[in-house]
Amino acid sequence: MKNLKFRLSLMNFLEFAVWGAYLTCMGNYLGIAGLGDKISWFYAIQGIVSIFMPTLMGIVADKYIQPQRLLGLCHLLAGAFMLSCWWMGEQAGFGNELPDKSLFIALYTLSVAFYMPTIALTNTTAFTILKNNGMDTVKDFPPIRVLGTVGFIATMWFVNCAVWDNGSFMMTLSDNPHKFQYTYMQFFVSGLLSIVLFLYCNTLPQCKLEKKDGIVSLVESLGLNAFKLFKRRQMALFFIFSALLGMCLQVTNGFAGPFLTSFNASPDPAISDSFAADNATLLTSISQISEAFCILLIPFFLKRFGIKIVMLMSMFAWVFRFGFFGFGHPTMPGVVFFILSCIVYGVAFDFFNVSGGIFVDQECEPKIKASAQGLFMMMTNGIGATIGTLSAGEVVNAFCSWEGGYLVGDWQTCWYIFATFALVVGVAFAIVFKPEKK
Repeated sequence: MKNLKFRLSLMNFLEFAVWGAYLTCMGNYLGIAGLGDKISWFYAIQGIVSIFMPTLMGIVADKYIQPQRLLGLCHLLAGAFMLSCWWMGEQAGFGNELPDKSLFIALYTLSVAFYMPTIALTNTTAFTILKNNGMDTVKDFPPIRVLGTVGFIATMWFVNCAVWDNGSFMMTLSDNPHKFQYTYMQFFVSGLLSIVLFLYCNTLPQCKLEKKDGIVSLVESLGLNAFKLFKRRQMALFFIFSALLGMCLQVTNGFAGPFLTSFNASPDPAISDSFAADNATLLTSISQISEAFCILLIPFFLKRFGIKIVMLMSMFAWVFRFGFFGFGHPTMPGVVFFILSCIVYGVAFDFFNVSGGIFVDQECEPKIKASAQGLFMMMTNGIGATIGTLSAGEVVNAFCSWEGGYLVGDWQTCWYIFATFALVVGVAFAIVFKPEKK
């Protein structure tokens, strides 16, 4: 049993290490590559493909290919396309704009199109293997999932400190334009880890497909019967508010890095040379450290308070997440607010994403579990994240602009707008959502 949990933990470690290599620092490189005004679109692409790809892959995993095998195949393709993005940056050269921006966007789109379904497939694989071995998903899954957060943190720290300059490698906390967090090397790290996970998935236990007797309808054969969950008022409201809360998911991933790095443009050396300005990726990794601890609290909070209270905690945590960024400043004592923003992120993200995945798994029948996880992914990281990221991009572009490689402007107003939205969603959810009594 312990060996099985370790193997699933390693799967989660690699799954999120792939994402952590570029998710929070990609905006810094895009500005240098001549794509600074497209940052919101790069994060929205993740949402757009999440509208249909997780659902499609969930159908395939329910009907045709065992989820752990499909997980590996998706990572093989995602890794290959991500390495192609790295190669384009390498050919363009350090500090230069990409000559063929359209091709770069296309390769990136293909990579995330195959990566985003793997989040739901990882959940499905873990839930299935745990249940096949008589384990409790509410109790045993969070400690396994926490290793995913550790993997995300590990690659964040690595790209923040790693430097590749003229054929030599080093690690440093000092500001250096050759840090991976500013260059195309972050895509190399992500792509390489995807290939490693593809190989590892071939060693995981089988997750046999559910066989159905009798005639199977077209709806069932396409896996669309997961949408029947919308007939239940509780599940319909849950998915709708999941989409609304999903609008918050990628805002800080896309803009926290450029926001913190923008302080390098200050004429005041105390600000431009501050730790926060020079190590944006490392500072924001506190968010993932908090996430790791909060995952372990989920079993207690779900059993003690139920899904509604847990979701409300997440929604109001987003208010503080954005609000503290608005209050903060890279020098003392203002930097404390940045740290507090990162700490509450654990509640904001985990109490929604991880608890939501467990809730969906408990509320649907075995034959549609993978499809239901894909549907949850579609509503949150798909529809919600797409609308939220593009809207956030419009807000940021209205109050900030790129100057000398930094995105500077009235960031405080931007963060307060995002906090207000999260507050409205939280209040509405508290009034409308009424979980079924069992």
